[in-house]
Amino acid sequence: MIDKTYDVGIYCRLSNDDERDGESVSIENQKLLLQNYVRQRGWNEVDVYIDDGYSGTNFNRPGVKRLIEDAKAKRINLILVKDLSRFGRNYIEFGQYTDYLFPSIGCRFIALNNGIDTMSDNGSTDVMCFLNLFNEFYSRDTSKKVKAVKKACAENGKFMGTYPAYGYKRDPEDKHHLVIDEDTAPVVRRIFAMRASGMGFHAIAVILNEEGIQSPGTLYYQRKGQNDPRRVNHQWADATVKNLIRNEVYIGNMVQGKTGTMSYKSRKLVSKPEDEWIRVEGTHEAIISQEVWDTVVSIDQKRVRKKKTSDGYKSIFTGLIYCADCGFKMRNHTEKFTYKDGSPGRYSSFICGNYARSGKSACTVHTIYENVLEQLVLADIREKAQFAEHDPQRLAQQIIRLKEKEARTRLSSYEQELKTAVARISELERLMQNLYEDKCAGTIPQTVFQTLMKKYESERAEKAGAVPELERKVRSHLENRQDADHWTEVIRRYTEITELDETILFELVERIEVGDTKKVNGLRVCDIKVYYRYVGNIDDALNQERRDQYEKAV
Repeated sequence: MIDKTYDVGIYCRLSNDDERDGESVSIENQKLLLQNYVRQRGWNEVDVYIDDGYSGTNFNRPGVKRLIEDAKAKRINLILVKDLSRFGRNYIEFGQYTDYLFPSIGCRFIALNNGIDTMSDNGSTDVMCFLNLFNEFYSRDTSKKVKAVKKACAENGKFMGTYPAYGYKRDPEDKHHLVIDEDTAPVVRRIFAMRASGMGFHAIAVILNEEGIQSPGTLYYQRKGQNDPRRVNHQWADATVKNLIRNEVYIGNMVQGKTGTMSYKSRKLVSKPEDEWIRVEGTHEAIISQEVWDTVVSIDQKRVRKKKTSDGYKSIFTGLIYCADCGFKMRNHTEKFTYKDGSPGRYSSFICGNYARSGKSACTVHTIYENVLEQLVLADIREKAQFAEHDPQRLAQQIIRLKEKEARTRLSSYEQELKTAVARISELERLMQNLYEDKCAGTIPQTVFQTLMKKYESERAEKAGAVPELERKVRSHLENRQDADHWTEVIRRYTEITELDETILFELVERIEVGDTKKVNGLRVCDIKVYYRYVGNIDDALNQERRDQYEKAV
């Protein structure tokens, strides 16, 4: 007897994570198989619900949602799937539908290949929970394998992202390799150049927007020929510029694995700690040089904030000048005046920030006019550039000797600190173990145990937190040769400069220390020390080089 009482909803799903074994699991073959089954029984096919490319580990899928809504609305009273795994691979959510929802609304459920029929009394539903459990185990195992493959590819420097960073595109011959996008790479170079001059993220974004340069997201959808579905203003923003500038992809490095899912059941992305990131150097052609990157990183570390004055003036030295005595950053101070002809003028100077904030009880004024400072720094840069041009290898050797001499004492101190900290951590862990054993044995009361344990744990955490920084300092003192060679290569470009700008300063200078003003023979003088990036203050090395040249001449 043919049963014509059922209004059937056919459900088909295929996920990128599922095993695609030829035609047997394709959407079209699932659909044909199930439609034939419906026709043979004379049932009424109401609709076909399809989710193509969706994982079965959760039920947040458009096809499933529409299917459930129609079942609740009594539009269908039978759900037909090829097998249980097509409907879903989440054991708990699956059971909520088949054990509670479908029976409560009078909806029959059939998984054809598994022989599951909720209206049958042959005991087929008794094994359904085990099949669902196995399907979930399969998803978890597949997820682990996919993640392992992706991690291995990332560790080999292959690009595993959805779309390349702004300024790059996929290599037509290898989708896991990046090549420079000549249309957008000039914008990237300009952004880095603006930041290297000390310009802030917001100021850069404003300039890009004013010039009508499309933001990365807007350009992405335009190239795909699609409308941008995001509810955004389609403009460059501070965060967009900041993320671009801090991306190592622009110096040829691939940094991946910064985010991941909480589990194979959830698609929500969470940030991973930096020590879990996968970083591979030299995977593709760089858009910017290492020097520009180092300059931008240096500016970020200094947290340079250049505030415009009422007439728009900004000092090129802001963020680089420090008091030699108290170590505070020096503040830019301007004094306006009027020339005899009525035209406006100004004096720009720097004073100790500690003095400006708290007065002479904190520090002295340490004042210096900006035009004087500029002349002194310009002369210092040219002098060092000329030495580097004359004999770079010899100068590098002098710098290395000086740095190693200075570093030996500090390195020994850091190594001793590191050794002491590691030993103390081991001792604290032993004390905590003994304390716990005494507490279990009843030797000490609970209150004493809690007090001592808290004290030991606090000290242990403090020591453990200091160890990575000490290790970094030890490593940094072993890199003098590379830094000296790099510095001589950079400084040699500036033998003939006639004026300073922010880009030159941020590329060359780490900090400038200004000493207090003193009177010598009726003149006001102060000591200025320029600390260069990579090598610091090298006046002693240059003095030694002068002495060597003098002795050689004599």
